[in-house]
This record gives sequence, structure tokens and C-alpha cells, in this order.
Amino acid sequence: MIHTSLLPEITIPDTLLTPYVLQRAERLADTPALVDGATGRTLTYAEFAGAVKAMAGGLKARGFGKGDVLAIMAPNVPEYAVAFHGTAWAGATVTTINPTYTAHEVQHQLKDSGATLLVTVSMFLPIAKEAVEGTGVTEIFTIDPSDASPMTALMGEPLLEQVEVSPDDVVALPYSSGTTGLSKGVMLTHRNLVANLVQTTAVLAVDEGETMLSFLPFFHIYGMQVLMNNALAQGGKVVTMARFDLEQFLQLAQDHHVKRAFVAPPIVLALAKHPLVEKYDLSRLESVFSGAAPLGAELAEEAAARLGCEVVQGYGMTELSPVSHSTPKGMYKPGSIGILIPSTESRIVDPETGKDLGLGEDGEIWVRGPQVMPGYLNNEKATKDTIDDEGWLHTGDIGHVDADGHFTIVDRLKELIKFKGFQVPPAELEALLVTHPSVADAAVIGIPDDEAGELPKAFVVLKDGENVSADDIKQFVAAKVATYKQVRLLEFVDAIPKSASGKILRRMLRDQ
Repeated sequence: MIHTSLLPEITIPDTLLTPYVLQRAERLADTPALVDGATGRTLTYAEFAGAVKAMAGGLKARGFGKGDVLAIMAPNVPEYAVAFHGTAWAGATVTTINPTYTAHEVQHQLKDSGATLLVTVSMFLPIAKEAVEGTGVTEIFTIDPSDASPMTALMGEPLLEQVEVSPDDVVALPYSSGTTGLSKGVMLTHRNLVANLVQTTAVLAVDEGETMLSFLPFFHIYGMQVLMNNALAQGGKVVTMARFDLEQFLQLAQDHHVKRAFVAPPIVLALAKHPLVEKYDLSRLESVFSGAAPLGAELAEEAAARLGCEVVQGYGMTELSPVSHSTPKGMYKPGSIGILIPSTESRIVDPETGKDLGLGEDGEIWVRGPQVMPGYLNNEKATKDTIDDEGWLHTGDIGHVDADGHFTIVDRLKELIKFKGFQVPPAELEALLVTHPSVADAAVIGIPDDEAGELPKAFVVLKDGENVSADDIKQFVAAKVATYKQVRLLEFVDAIPKSASGKILRRMLRDQ
């Protein structure tokens, strides 16, 4: 059974991403487009559009354009959007890098993506310098002052027209963790991203001048699309936060009269329980929208009661540009991720038999629509494992749909751990753990946690005669991975349960 959206179909404009995002820039020339939350430094729409075109002109003068890749490894600041759209206006591709990555992880992404230029900030310059060794990156630029070239050196004579490329060319290349190995480049085209912006407007329309408080990182598809691109395309005001700080978040929400907050479950927990919330005026808040990880119905309702507004959630993934399900105003159902957004189809499929299931029956959620990526970069096998011949993307999430068209996620078919909205692949940690000289075998699972969503827990088998502490092993891992991937809990065991084929039986570990 194919489920379709309750909302009207959309027409996808035949346009490239940045012209779509800048569609209101001329009319709103003197209106704030991007504001640095910490300092109040502001770029108007005219200044933003001008900087985008100047950067595109500078890149073109360097011979940088279609087929080339620029990497951004930076926190949320107004210049992030300039670097992103300056690259896109020049006809090139942006790969967005998590700035908490280790040099090894950054290096993998730079190599795999084929990036030749890197934009970062001074804080991350040492990691950047280490990471570019052995890659195709020829120069590093920083947004703020440093001993590297300034990002302003990329500016040139403004390029008044977008470089002509196809809407089906890849414009963004964020990386998504898989269940095995290192992260994979998700190829997202101009058409994918424009389609999803139009689709989400039907459920997340932004008023001109409305503040979108943006601490969700722009390197992550949620921050990139739902906040940065969506708000700018609709004439909103993007107030950036370089990192999440509850007190700053509450102060900015109060000062900028925020009507809608886009968050992840750990922030909902803080809004529901933290005493600091009482000190701020959040009376203008009409809704809190949670994404990136599952949100429990009880926590959502506790936060809603305290704040006096709706607390709802949606669903998506990097491979879906990212939204496929959302909760329109007034359609909240406890625990639901909402309904299908326009021009999106879904099926609930038995993962064992491949047969469609009925209402209320739990199966794997499949999605089809114009927002589905064409595939993973340099990884045909992973693409075929994720998207079938009929264009259905197999999400790896288990859930059901009710008679009203509301979907609920209940579990994950895939083994990814969600720590504060970030994906942690168990196989990557397992592969790292067994490189410790005292470790014979290891398995990693996610343990439910109210604040983080899940905590990575390792089960470790030591080699005979070895005596090493759990803290020693955790520190060994911490030195080699990003903060969010670190092992939080560790238990020594005699053996790791495995199937006859050698597959780790993680469910047995969870059950015990």
C-alpha cells in the first residue's frame, strides 16, 4: 500500500538552489538576513546577496567552478551562508564538515569528496592544517583573522548571473554515517534541495522578518536546509549561534521575539525541566519543532505544558534533503512524527518478506519523492542497498501509520546510535576498539538516555592476561574520534554474542 500526503501536490520550480534562496533579496534589500547572535553583527539581504556574488566571482576568476568542491568546516556564523551560496552561485559543490571531527575524519571527507579549497575558522585551523596533508586541498581560508588566508581573499568582481549548471548537478555533499566503515558523501542536487524547500514551506512557512534562531549546525542537513536555506528563501531573519548555550538561547529567543524554535530532543528536555527557563519571557513562542532524533510523547507534553505551546516533531534524513514527514499546525498527535509532506510517498514494508503492511502494523518505512538523493558519492553498493530500482529509499527505521495518515517511529532496523541528534556508527567504534592492544573483541550499542537520546555503550572482551581499566579504553577511543562518537559506558564481558555468520547480535546485548 502506497501512502500519499494529505496536502496538495507541489510544482517544483525549474531553478538552481541559490537563485531560489535569493528570490526575495532585491525586494528585502535593507532587511536583516543574517545576524550573529553573540555580537549582533548583521548582513542585510543586499549585503548577503552581494557577498555571495563577489565570492562566486572570485572563485570563477580562480578557475573554480562546475565539478569543483569547496569544503566548509565552521560553526554557525553569517559568513557560513556566504561561503555556501558563493560556491553554489559559481556552479561548484559544497561539502560541509563537522568541525568537531578529528583530523583523521576530516581528512577522509576531504579525500573522498575531492575538495580543493577549505574554509574554516581560526579555532579549527590546527586540525585543518593536519587534515589537508595528502588531500587535494591547495589552500585554507579562515572567516576570522588567522595566519591563513582570509576568506575575503576569495572575493572578486561580483558575478551577476548564476553559473549555468543543471538542476540535477550536485550542489551539496554532506556526509552521513553508515552502519559500516567511515561516513559516506550524500549527493544532493539543486533539484533535491529546491524541491524540499518548496515541500516544507507547505508545513513550515516562514513569515518575512520572522526570526529563525539557528544553533542547529549548518553542516548538518537539518540546520542547512530547515533553518538557513528555508528561512532565507522565505525572507526570514537567521540569527546564528556558534554553539548551543541554554542561557544565550533563551536570551535571544526573548530579545528576537521568537515564535518557533527548531530544536533536537535534548533541548526539549531543557525547556521542560531546567529552572533557567522561568527567568525568560517566552510568551511569543507558538511552537517548538523537534527533529534529528526521536522525541518521547511524555517529554513533548511536559515541555508543551510548561511553555504553553505546541511541541511537535518531524522526520527526515540527510538522504531526503532532509524532510519527508512533518506536523502541520494544529495536527499534533502524541509520539507522531506527523504526516507526509507534499509530493511524497511512503510504504510500510515487512523487512523480512518485502510485503506491504496494513495500518498500525510495524515495518520499515520507505520513502519516494523529489527530495530523495541520487546516491552516495563513490559508493555504488551503498546506493543500491538504500534506493531500490523503483526509487524507494529504505530508511532503516521501523514504524507504522494510522488511519489519519500520522506516522510513528518505534525502532531502527539499522544499528546507528543517535547521540544528541548525531549519528554514531557502532561498526566504526568497534573497529577502533579492537585496535587497542589489550582488546580481543568488542561490540557497541545505544543505551536510552533522557538528555542525549542514546549513549554509546561498549562491551569489551580483553585478551587473556590483560588488565586495563574501562577509563583507559574510553580515553583511547576519545583521542581518535569526534566528541559525540566517544564511548560513554563500557562493560567488560567474556564473549560477544554472534550469529553463525559472525554478525554481532546487538539485540541480545540490549536485552541483557
